[in-house]
Amino acid sequence: MGKAVRVRCCRSCGHTNLVPVLDLGRTPLADRLAAPEDPPEADRTEPLAVVICSDCGLVQLTVTVPPDDLFGQGYPYYSSVSPALRAHFASTATALAGRYGLQRHARVVEIASNDGAMLRHLAARGLAVLGIDPSPGPASVARDVGVPTLDAYFDAALARRLVEEGWSADLIYAANVLAHVPDPGDFVTGVAQLLAPGGRAVFEVGYLGDLVGGLAFDMIYHQHLCYFSLTSLEALLIRYGLRILDVERLTTQGGSLRVHAGSDGAPSEAVAALRIEERRCGLVGGPVLARFAAAVHTLRDRLNALLAKLIADGASIAAYGAAAKATTLLAYCGIDDRTIAFVADLNPHKWGRRLGGSRLPIVPPARLVEAMPSHVLLLAWNFAEEILAQQAEYRRRGGRFIVPLPVPRVIGLDA
Repeated sequence: MGKAVRVRCCRSCGHTNLVPVLDLGRTPLADRLAAPEDPPEADRTEPLAVVICSDCGLVQLTVTVPPDDLFGQGYPYYSSVSPALRAHFASTATALAGRYGLQRHARVVEIASNDGAMLRHLAARGLAVLGIDPSPGPASVARDVGVPTLDAYFDAALARRLVEEGWSADLIYAANVLAHVPDPGDFVTGVAQLLAPGGRAVFEVGYLGDLVGGLAFDMIYHQHLCYFSLTSLEALLIRYGLRILDVERLTTQGGSLRVHAGSDGAPSEAVAALRIEERRCGLVGGPVLARFAAAVHTLRDRLNALLAKLIADGASIAAYGAAAKATTLLAYCGIDDRTIAFVADLNPHKWGRRLGGSRLPIVPPARLVEAMPSHVLLLAWNFAEEILAQQAEYRRRGGRFIVPLPVPRVIGLDA
């Protein structure tokens, strides 16, 4: 494994005016799941702290873990496992094809295409599609379902090569990847190069406004190097040759932005309105981030107090969702296998392994009804509706879920 690199200047604009926002201490690397026989001391930890650039407003991590250590062999995230994500990407394919009038043989490139959850729908329409993803497992699944996929990290050099090979794209789609990129300027440069004249790029990014408003501190982990507001994202895209033409608010990933960008055209009213809202609420350069840090500390204390009281009253507790965000929440709150018996997860690629740091064994969801813990800590809270529906039988038998944020609370059958 490579060494983490300390960041001394803004990843977007290069300025050195980086102001501390929140320090979550040293945490294990998310999605680095341990084998049962691995000793606890094998779990790698790195500093997890965020700062804001006082020049361009980009919130970002203070260290960069080498991408191969995060997304290489054994990466366990598969988009198609989640019914909610499958539905999201199916509807996204339909919406993009309609909005941009994509006809047969139009060229569509998806960056960080994972297991082809979105592109498979466009391929079925007869479009020429190409996926790009560095993780061998998901990329192999994508090829198996008919989505041509390169095992690679996207950058400007790869974009130039693809253009030379005739792959100028009418549409580029990049969902939940821009935040993962150590050099976002090079990434955006590559997107601009790869677009055909008049082409459009669609980015989906976790939204800083929703992260702060929902106290979703667990969305901070080592894969997420940047946390975008519209203001900071717009500054990045303009700097490297693209402009935001439209913006949509999404509920995915706990709250996201979908921005439509190109080298020509004028911004929509929605872009202007969100710019104004960010200035009004103090999201960029205001005190809201300082209040966020204080509120996160209070949230940790409240969640630990709730769990301690439940255990004192005789509760047995499991968890649901061996997601990346679970690593941050458990590590920051000091929750491990002394409090939680196991964590259930729908992804079979994770079963039989353990979460780094907390060492929680990962089991199939059916284990909840078999073991009937009195309470389940909902670590994958952004899929709450889906999970509560899946676990109807557990809830019917009296099982309760603990939703950890923004205010820790217990919900039963009637919720």
